[in-house]
Amino acid sequence: MLLVEEHPRIGVPVQCAGLVSRRVLDLAGSEAFVRQPVRGATVFGPGLRPFSFRADEPRAFVIDRAGLDVHLADRAAAAGAEVRTSTRFDGIVRHDADGVTVRLTGPDGAPARLHARLVVGADGVSSAVARAFRLRRPVEILPAFEAEFPESPGDTETVEVYLGRRFAPGLFGWWIPDGRGGARVGLAADADGTSARTYFARLLEHLERRFGRRWASPVAYLVSGIPIGAVPRISGERVVLVGDAAAQVKPLSGGGIFTGMRAAEIAADVGGDALRSGDLSAARLARYDDLWRAEFSDEFRRALYLRRLFARLSDAELDSVVEALGHGSLGATVVAFGDIDFPTPVVRELLRESPGLMRLLPKAIGAWVSSAGAYPAPAVEPGPRLE
Repeated sequence: MLLVEEHPRIGVPVQCAGLVSRRVLDLAGSEAFVRQPVRGATVFGPGLRPFSFRADEPRAFVIDRAGLDVHLADRAAAAGAEVRTSTRFDGIVRHDADGVTVRLTGPDGAPARLHARLVVGADGVSSAVARAFRLRRPVEILPAFEAEFPESPGDTETVEVYLGRRFAPGLFGWWIPDGRGGARVGLAADADGTSARTYFARLLEHLERRFGRRWASPVAYLVSGIPIGAVPRISGERVVLVGDAAAQVKPLSGGGIFTGMRAAEIAADVGGDALRSGDLSAARLARYDDLWRAEFSDEFRRALYLRRLFARLSDAELDSVVEALGHGSLGATVVAFGDIDFPTPVVRELLRESPGLMRLLPKAIGAWVSSAGAYPAPAVEPGPRLE
């Protein structure tokens, strides 16, 4: 097996805010890259009125994202994979009865050819593998911009979320402690003609006013696109897509580490069986699509539905929602039901418990809440824990 990485170093540049659930640590088999447990969050509406909640136990973990990638690459190498850095996939030369010949560009810029029985495209939102195999990807791409600051004030066990059109129309902004005295500040927003960096500058200006001082210059920037939506096919003859390349990103949060890792497990199982049988046809590999969708499609469909409803709310309506969340015992409900990998069950529970919150939202959401059946997070078997 050959693992091709286009950049000179595994994990660099980082293109992720690096906030994950316990499931990611279990799938990775290690906690060595954990920097900071997170026990709570504060959500700010457009008018900057906050809603906060806090749990006794960690509900998420801030990680060294590059460290996770290095750990996974080391596991692949230990399992027998060859790892090549500074090597880019450039396209397909030809298909034949025995496999597919692909074109690569190596560290010296020289072209090379490689014959493969199966290609796994885990190459991000602008996947060259998806284009080469003509797997169409009609998804929404949200521009994202983040900076990592070496020093930052704030609660080191709490993340902050900023809603509204001033900072992040269409999704949200964030402040995440990095576990080393600094923070990751960023946002993802609709591509409405205003750059994500402009929205970032507004958010940073607000934070500097709030804490009464200018922040030191960032030590790193992250510029990326977040795919939101469903890809019709994530496999084909001799190819499977994984992660951002397959738009396996949670529509309500834009996060994709857990979903991508879980998809990789499914792809490995299906791909391994296909390789052993010698049948790498589109029909055989479609089982990967089927298994992935059986595990995640209901959650993704509900999350996308909710995102589209919430994206249509005005700033005044969003402020009313945040204010309503601060009433009664809804904070305890978030702690009890909240799950960053499967967020729709807690949304449903909040709406059931709060008639006032229900009245603030479009009528269409009432049918969703009153429909039969609860939607618990599916059980996922963790990978081996390797310390």
